[in-house]
Amino acid sequence: MGKLPKFNDPMLLVGTETADDAAVYRISEELAMIQTVDFFTPVVDDPYLFGQIAAANALSDVYAMGGEPKVALNLAAFPDCLDIEILGKILQGGADKVMEAGAVLAGGHTISDNEPKYGLCVSGFVDPKAMWKNYGAQPGDVLILTKPLGTGIISTAIKGELASEEEISSAVKTMTALNKYARDIAAEFEIHSCTDITGFGLAGHSMEMAKGSEMTLVLHTEKLPVLPGAKEYARMGLIPVGAYRNREYLEEDVFSEIAGTWQEDLVYDPQTSGGLLLAVKKEDAAELLERLADLGSPGTAVGEVTGKQEKYLILK
Repeated sequence: MGKLPKFNDPMLLVGTETADDAAVYRISEELAMIQTVDFFTPVVDDPYLFGQIAAANALSDVYAMGGEPKVALNLAAFPDCLDIEILGKILQGGADKVMEAGAVLAGGHTISDNEPKYGLCVSGFVDPKAMWKNYGAQPGDVLILTKPLGTGIISTAIKGELASEEEISSAVKTMTALNKYARDIAAEFEIHSCTDITGFGLAGHSMEMAKGSEMTLVLHTEKLPVLPGAKEYARMGLIPVGAYRNREYLEEDVFSEIAGTWQEDLVYDPQTSGGLLLAVKKEDAAELLERLADLGSPGTAVGEVTGKQEKYLILK
């Protein structure tokens, strides 16, 4: 594949160089525009819930930059053979989640396709001085994760008709939850680095933070928050194909003390609408965790940042 041309614009604060969650373009000294786009195929059968999940996933990139979403556009692909009412329910789910975010839905684009797909193009704003990036983590920082892991594994169990209603409900609850509320609390603290956990899994997005910061991230897998059922299904070998791709791509830069365990599968599990991974000063970590718990969205300290070691990521 040919290389894309490099764009040089001093107002472009975040582009393609750091694999960050969204692009950021400076408008003034105190205002920058965040832009992101994301869409995918259904991960649940209910069209309304699919719309909510896809919208929450797209909006998350703005929150991961410390920003506030303002305008969204629908992106939809839909088969001609399906009832158009299904598309209406998908769009309604997305619209309700955009409304919850305090943004406006201003239009969009739909095409005919063999399989339903839905997502959003989102624009938001942030003060450039308060912008979060997926690099900048410092030695001694505590890593805090704001949602449980395992959505990829549970989705695989759903496709195999093995997941219970309780397990499905727990997964849907976390996937439809906006990262807005965790962002609101975290914004009161000094955040050295932030990213959201999506398709590359906890390992992949931690790796981006580690490489961008030129640090090593240490993850304590026994502390990872896990969705109900994910542990059991992982032990059964119900691992999505994306997890194997993530492992293959990353393992050269990973030192694992847990090789062959379900926890190792979990860190590579691709997430849908996952939580924020925050690198925060050690002295602020306990208070941030307490504030998140008070919000009803408990975070978990899952690791720490060290100076650069032989590998960028250590799994314990």
